[in-house]
Amino acid sequence: MILERSQFGLVQVLTLNRPEAANSLNPELLDALGLAFHEIATDDATQVVVLTGAGERIFCAGMDLRAFSEGGGGTARERDESAPKYDAKNLSPKPVIAAVNGAAVGGGFELALSCDLVVAAESARFGLPEVKRGLIAAGGGTLLGTRLPLSLALEVALTGELISAAQASTWGLVNRVVPAAELLDASLALAATIAANGPIAIRTTKELVRRAVLDDPKRGWATPEELSAVFGSEDAKEGAQAFIEKRQPSWKGR
Repeated sequence: MILERSQFGLVQVLTLNRPEAANSLNPELLDALGLAFHEIATDDATQVVVLTGAGERIFCAGMDLRAFSEGGGGTARERDESAPKYDAKNLSPKPVIAAVNGAAVGGGFELALSCDLVVAAESARFGLPEVKRGLIAAGGGTLLGTRLPLSLALEVALTGELISAAQASTWGLVNRVVPAAELLDASLALAATIAANGPIAIRTTKELVRRAVLDDPKRGWATPEELSAVFGSEDAKEGAQAFIEKRQPSWKGR
């Protein structure tokens, strides 16, 4: 299976499963990612996603250059226009945690950047080597300056050199750096902490925070409709009642 899916409580783990091709993104894998995130968006049994790669050396090597050279272009868009599409700009309305088990380069780094949080193994490496192949980081790498000071973003994008997990953490690109053997457990623990909160509040908070950074700071303010949807929800009432009764909330997602 090119994309493995496993459920751990309210957390679904997606594993890029092309270790023989460095978990690179070919049309079939992009199709599978598009379908998975489409299904997860309306799956009440999943509140948080953990995305990782098979093996111990590589999270994702980015675009499959063999598929690109053969005319595949590394995109699923030419395959089936009716199928859900992988969209790095809007991966999922639910929180996604990248569990980076090894090298995340090119589109693999961009895939990690499109996630909301990043947990990295100590051996992980990150980089945008597109310029070394006469290409540009068109899958979101050119937005690196929204996450880093301009000079650092340009250093990564223009040199094509890799940075360590420790350096990425120092720069604020990674939330946690852990031993490789602890990567999945640490990612699942972080995901479970998020998933224990109110589903509507989680989704709305993610949308507002990302909007403020990637669009316009003013859009970080909730609209009247968004405020009404959250504060008027059954979950908001349940959260208050659970606090009063000193118990864990029982969320309904409505």
